Amino acid sequence: MSAESDNKGAQGAGEARKPLLRALSGEALWPPPMWLMRQAGRYLPEYREVREKAGGFIALCTTPELAAEVTVQPIRRFGMDGAILFSDILMVPWALGQPLRFAEGEGPVLEPLRDAAAVAALELDRVRDRAAPIFDTVRLTRLALDQHAPKVALIGFAGSPWTVAAYMVEGHGSRDFHTARGMAYADPALFGRLIRTLVEATTDYLLAQIEAGAEAVMLFDSWAGMLPPSQFRRWVIEPTATIVRNVKRLHPSIPVVGFPRLAGPLIGEYVQRTGVDTVAMDTAMDPRLAAAAVPAHIGLQGNLDPLSLVTGGAALEAEARQILAAMRGRPFVFNLGHGIEKVTPPEHVAALVRLVRSGG
Repeated sequence: MSAESDNKGAQGAGEARKPLLRALSGEALWPPPMWLMRQAGRYLPEYREVREKAGGFIALCTTPELAAEVTVQPIRRFGMDGAILFSDILMVPWALGQPLRFAEGEGPVLEPLRDAAAVAALELDRVRDRAAPIFDTVRLTRLALDQHAPKVALIGFAGSPWTVAAYMVEGHGSRDFHTARGMAYADPALFGRLIRTLVEATTDYLLAQIEAGAEAVMLFDSWAGMLPPSQFRRWVIEPTATIVRNVKRLHPSIPVVGFPRLAGPLIGEYVQRTGVDTVAMDTAMDPRLAAAAVPAHIGLQGNLDPLSLVTGGAALEAEARQILAAMRGRPFVFNLGHGIEKVTPPEHVAALVRLVRSGG
């Protein structure tokens, strides 16, 4: 479906479907549904209280009652259309057995994976067991939403293989992931084994989230844009396409969102070859160019600059209205073009929700 319809005017089965799922599946709604990347996090005082109680980030991600509470906090406060599982893309390498810690002021730190022995040591058969608390978080969150916010859809997620592999090889965050990119060129056979391992682990991880109650899933490829076209096709498009096929084979009605950050002109090819239902636009993407490159039945999501949300006021309103004007009449989910900044005033988020709800 791609014809524009009103949320209140839907008939039959469509009336019972959650607005976010309708938009992610290719229906144009006005005003559009919305949620924000990293909407649960450090900018909220209630999140900081729970984080302190948990005692650490991994502990928070693996304590279902606390992680579920954090997931629903922005729904209570702002009333978004989607709740995204509170977790991290590096929980997959953690579940594979790669040592991981989050250092204060430093970000994620992993034991670097640099050779065939390290790839062979990854434990695919342990992923579901180790990540079981995360799936319990999904179950608890879905139960809470069904009881208290029945129109809100629950989004599961994972990192895409290229981005996750980049962290696993580098051992930490990086501006250029020099070591990981070098391995992809110098030893594509080894890097390919790592990617195939991640494809299998990520597929199983997403399937388990769906089985636990996730109603849509998203693949984050945060560092896709640093690759040249040939490497982008090999390490971003091909692995993502395999995961999407694997998920759709068992759950054809579950929408899959892809986020190939900074894909630029390759966004159209990414959509065509991966089979995602919706593609998320990063902050640098012109929504009108994305709309021209992506088939009309495919959803678009994005792409407000998080810094305009920090600023608020007239700057926020102008940026949001431009996006809304460009997207009216096609399947669209309003979101940010990257994660919300920790210094964002919550009242600016509330103002943005009101603006989007009004249709701009």
